[in-house]
Amino acid sequence: MGRLEERLSRLDRKIDAARKRIKGVEDRQVATEVFDRATLLTLYDLANRGVIDLLYGVIKTGKEANVLKGYGKGGEPLAVKIHLVGTRNYRAMLKYIDGDYRFKGVKRSTRSVVYTWVKKEFKNMERALEAGVKVPMPIAYKNNVLVMEFIGKGEEPAPMLKHVFPEEPDRLYRKVLGYMRALYCRAGLVHADLSEYNILMRDGTPYIIDLSQAVVIEHPQAQEFLRADVRNMANYFRSYLEVDEGEMLRYITDCRRVKRWSM
Repeated sequence: MGRLEERLSRLDRKIDAARKRIKGVEDRQVATEVFDRATLLTLYDLANRGVIDLLYGVIKTGKEANVLKGYGKGGEPLAVKIHLVGTRNYRAMLKYIDGDYRFKGVKRSTRSVVYTWVKKEFKNMERALEAGVKVPMPIAYKNNVLVMEFIGKGEEPAPMLKHVFPEEPDRLYRKVLGYMRALYCRAGLVHADLSEYNILMRDGTPYIIDLSQAVVIEHPQAQEFLRADVRNMANYFRSYLEVDEGEMLRYITDCRRVKRWSM
């Protein structure tokens, strides 16, 4: 067997080993879209590093990414977010990457942009946690795969805020506004896609998710994105409370008494 054939044979064995760790994904379309050869090799590497032991079932599907339920070596539940490379419009993603001093010189190819997107979400989640914002704890990332804490109870994922009737809307409003302020003033971030669809509720506590597009406050469009976030949350809470977008914006950006997280 030549060197090329031997290398291909090793790759095939790795792919087969990765497939054996995938259970309970009955949707063939999801399986075909998500588990291409490159993704299977990435999952194989994460398994070898002891990050993932098993993938089991789908939590959420989407045009850009799918989130699967996973388990670690100790049986702890995980959420494994797998971004689709072939169907992504990388130019739409670049407006959230360009202007971010942390990610300069990204190659203009779909794969490079998606890989940066995953790294960006991991780094944003780290900053948010450091700032005291409730987000899923990031565990590992590689290429188009992000592994994080599973937010839920037992086997059931936590519901989105959209599907929850808050018992104490005033308290929830203050909590979400406090998170937005901590993101802005401590982490130096704007979520840039915050709504009732990107907040999970577990035991009455909100968890902010989907931080891949979040931008640093120095980003040229950060204020525009922040105003859109404020508008979205104001529209949601108006069903329960009297809220003022101007007051919300002033509170979030008043950082005089909030210590900035040092990078």
